[in-house]
Amino acid sequence: MKAIILSGYPAVGKTTLAKLLANMLNISSIGGGEILKEMAQERGYSPTGDDWWDTAEGMKFLKERERNPGFDKEVDKRMEKKISEGNIVVTSYTAPWLFKEGFKVWLDASVEKRTERMSKRDGTETTETGDVVKLRDKENHKLYMSLYKIDFGQDKTPFDIIIDTNNKKPEEIANLILEKYKEQNKN
Repeated sequence: MKAIILSGYPAVGKTTLAKLLANMLNISSIGGGEILKEMAQERGYSPTGDDWWDTAEGMKFLKERERNPGFDKEVDKRMEKKISEGNIVVTSYTAPWLFKEGFKVWLDASVEKRTERMSKRDGTETTETGDVVKLRDKENHKLYMSLYKIDFGQDKTPFDIIIDTNNKKPEEIANLILEKYKEQNKN
C-alpha cells in the first residue's frame, strides 16, 4: 500500500487522523514533528507532549531550526525513506511537494477552529493560543519558502484530496480519505 501523507496547518487534525487511519489500516504512523523532536533531544532539548512546539523551549528550537536548514533536510531524508517503503501514514508539512510517492491529503480549517482545537488540547487561553497559531503559520510559511520555495498553505497542486475539517468528525474525515484512496488505487 502507498504511504498516506497528511499535510496542513498546525492544529488542523493531522496527528489525530494519522493515528486513526493507522489503526483502521493496521499500519504504523509517523510525523515529521516526531523526527524533529528526536533531533531536538539530540541537541539537549526536552521535547515532551504534543504541545511542546507551543512552549517557550519549542519556539526557541524552531528559531534554531530556522537558522539551520540542515534540520529540515535531515527530517526530509528520513521521511522519504519511510514514504518509499509504504504501509505507513505520515504527517508532514513538506513531503507532498518534495516526493512523488504517496497519497497526499491537505487538511484545511479556519484559524478560529484551529485556535479552538489547540487551546482545548493545550489547556491555554484562546487569545494567547490564537497568537501562537498565527505565529506558527507565518513562521512555517517563511521557513518552507526559504528552504524549498514551497508556498505552504497556498499551493495545493500536489494533493489528491483537500478536506475542510472545520465541521467534520475525525472518523468522517478518515472515511473520506480511505474512499478516495481506494477509488484512486483500484487497479
